Amino acid sequence: MEDAHDQSSRPLSFELESNHHSLRQLTPPICTSYPSNENEDVSQSLLPAPLNDRYPPISSQWPPGTIQQNPSEDPHQQTESEVASQTSWQRRQTTKSGSGLRRYPTRRINLVQGSVLSVDYPVPSAIRNSVEAKYRDSNDATAEEFTHLRYTAATCDPDDFTLRNGYNLRAAMFNRHTEILIAITYYNEDKVLTARTLHGVMQNIRDIVNLKKTQFWDKGGPAWQKIVVCLIFDGIGPCDKNTLDVLATVGIYQDGIMKHDVDGKETVAHIFEYTTQLSITPSQQLIRPQVDNPDNLPPVQMIFCLKQKNSKKINSHRWLFNAFGRVLNPEVCILIDAGTKPGHKSLLALWEAFYNNKHLGGACGEIHALLGPRWEKLVNPLVAAQNFEYKISNILDKPLESAFGYVSVLPGAFSAYRYRAIMGRPLEQYFHGDHTLSKKLGKKGIEGMNIFKKNMFLAEDRILCFELVAKAGYKWTLSYVKASKGETDVPEAPPEFLSQRRRWLNGSFAASLYSVMHFNRIYKSGHNLLRLVFLHVQLVYNICQLTMTWFSLASYWLTTSVIMDIVGTPSATIKNKGWPFGNDASPIVNNIIKALYLAFLMQQFFLALGNRPKGSQTSYILTFLYFAIVQLYILILSFYLVAQAFSGGNIDLDFDNGAGGFVGSFFTSTTGLVLIALVSTYGTYIIASILYCDPWHLLTSSWAYFLGMPLTINVLNVYAFCNWHDVSWGTKGSDDTASLPSAKTMKSVTQKSFVEEVDKPQVDIDIDFECTVRRALSPWQEPKEKKEVQLEDSYKTFRTNLVLLWTLCNGLLALLINNDSVRNLCLTTTSTDRTAWYFKVILWATSGLSVFRFLGALWFLGKTGLLCCFSRR
Repeated sequence: MEDAHDQSSRPLSFELESNHHSLRQLTPPICTSYPSNENEDVSQSLLPAPLNDRYPPISSQWPPGTIQQNPSEDPHQQTESEVASQTSWQRRQTTKSGSGLRRYPTRRINLVQGSVLSVDYPVPSAIRNSVEAKYRDSNDATAEEFTHLRYTAATCDPDDFTLRNGYNLRAAMFNRHTEILIAITYYNEDKVLTARTLHGVMQNIRDIVNLKKTQFWDKGGPAWQKIVVCLIFDGIGPCDKNTLDVLATVGIYQDGIMKHDVDGKETVAHIFEYTTQLSITPSQQLIRPQVDNPDNLPPVQMIFCLKQKNSKKINSHRWLFNAFGRVLNPEVCILIDAGTKPGHKSLLALWEAFYNNKHLGGACGEIHALLGPRWEKLVNPLVAAQNFEYKISNILDKPLESAFGYVSVLPGAFSAYRYRAIMGRPLEQYFHGDHTLSKKLGKKGIEGMNIFKKNMFLAEDRILCFELVAKAGYKWTLSYVKASKGETDVPEAPPEFLSQRRRWLNGSFAASLYSVMHFNRIYKSGHNLLRLVFLHVQLVYNICQLTMTWFSLASYWLTTSVIMDIVGTPSATIKNKGWPFGNDASPIVNNIIKALYLAFLMQQFFLALGNRPKGSQTSYILTFLYFAIVQLYILILSFYLVAQAFSGGNIDLDFDNGAGGFVGSFFTSTTGLVLIALVSTYGTYIIASILYCDPWHLLTSSWAYFLGMPLTINVLNVYAFCNWHDVSWGTKGSDDTASLPSAKTMKSVTQKSFVEEVDKPQVDIDIDFECTVRRALSPWQEPKEKKEVQLEDSYKTFRTNLVLLWTLCNGLLALLINNDSVRNLCLTTTSTDRTAWYFKVILWATSGLSVFRFLGALWFLGKTGLLCCFSRR
């Protein structure tokens, strides 16, 4: 649901200037309106009318349903399917100096330092007219940033994007201090997801600009000039071309101006800069300012970096930190993935965390799943389970780690870093995973890494977090900011879910081992003794978590078997009968369940080693259903055990020998252990959720999470380890860049290098813009799925050895615990005794870790409430 402040979200008229007020010469008068579809009334056009009589409206309009053809396009290209195609976009990039009998004039563009192509292009009249007069005519602003789009063809590596080499950005050229640099990283998201993120960011910037009684943001110029938004698109090829139309509609992109190369030197990134007050909502409604409306969106300084080739997200971050960050020198960098929508005042809350804690190096907000209107997506068990998982992570895991000062992972989808904190070694180590640096770094680069390190960089944000906390000579900490919330879409089908979790699990496992093995580097940091004690406690906790994860396959199988045996085949000394099918049938049913359990588990290894998830959806769905049924059965048996423990005559607690006897029996009896296990798992979830005033996921999503718990162990872990060899670092090829024209330099009389650029009249710019708006605001249609490129069979030997070691460890553990034939290797003589002891160890370990997380969450809650009273405003 869109913010209630956006009262201007209804479609409104966006009229064009007359020739009298044009910034360009030789521009005949033009008048038009832009209906969102063919059947809509002309009065409900999409672009706003001029805000004052400086740019008077024009009397005539295009007739309803009529579109003025772009002179560079053929009439038959206006069908909806072709406009959205790659071919249509490619044709729009090859506009030369006119078409037919009409030719455009040209102008000379001098290259900066003789090599850097940087050109200002006039924006469409409708976009220029949308800027409020108080900003356009202000002494604090520069008119050029509202009237012209700046394009720079960066033919260099991000590390070479410097003032010395002739590259610059408008915010630095205007001598503005950048307090917040907001980066939106994009791969191939559709225009709805992109609009959701971009509009949410602009709403948050409005929250900051509209702050009252603020001493910081009012100093040294308007608040909007201290914030820069940078969109970084990872390659022209995977980019959704409809998304480019959305960006063109708000003014930060234009077709036909990008250059493939400059004098044969290939362009690495196409950089556009513009300051806009326009935004588009996810429902394709154009938001523009109203006259003297305090709820208008403020001007937002935009940088749009469209990389020519797909070179992965870590390379996008290198453009952000090493290129744009060095030029702008921001205080705080906020990272957001396209598709993630920041909540109300969430970016302000992230920034305030840095403002109130000078030692804070990084922070993250709460990420929750996109549930759709009326939470309709919770009907999908995968979405519901992920929603519960995200909530519990934000209630127990993140607060615990924040209490220690080291959050193991700040999710790249919604996090922030203090720029000067990550400069130096943290970024150097982080960028070792960038394959574009492989030749430069040699053995230290991605090509010189073994398969373990390559998997580690699948979770490169964990590497950055550890390097930041361990930075030599500094005492930077990481924190979780609960007041900052971001909403993101989650996978809704098994193939996408498996692919995502494969990357997360392998990356986090490798990165966790990295942080444990390199923990000694913490001693070189500037942390005080108390912080070092906390970090050592957290180290022990992380080692316990890694151990539990490694043996989870055997632990879950043993726990399941033990519970079925206790309930279905009770001991002869106990008067209870086999439940739920009687003494004779219960063991048979349980053995069938165990056999099918092992069969489905074995199937997961075959599927993970030899099949793609998209080609085996039916098998995975059946597996999900079976393990969910098994989990439900085990839960029923567990609650039956609790009921039996409290039934008459079966309570094995000592009430006769005072408090000491009761406490001793409670921690050694079966009844006490069952109660401890239940309270430490389900109880901590319930109590912590209520304390954090966020209990609704318990009612809507807990069913899916608890039924899906075996999937994490028996499906996700198996798939992840069996695909340990799958690390995709290569650059995808694309034919889209071939359609871009080249820039050829010439020498003037004074020997200055220049290029000749088409000087397109304003009338044609406006006509092209009309077509762009039509495409951008047309209803979104979900594209057909493309066939995935099959992965290369590299590092399979290491993968096989890893899976073999993992299965042998878990199989050996199950054998030692559950088999009478190995009694000579154990301290006890029967498998029953060994099983009982192992069951107790598992219960105590699970309970201990759960209580530890709960105590950390309580500490974080109390500390946050106390510090809130003393934080600066």
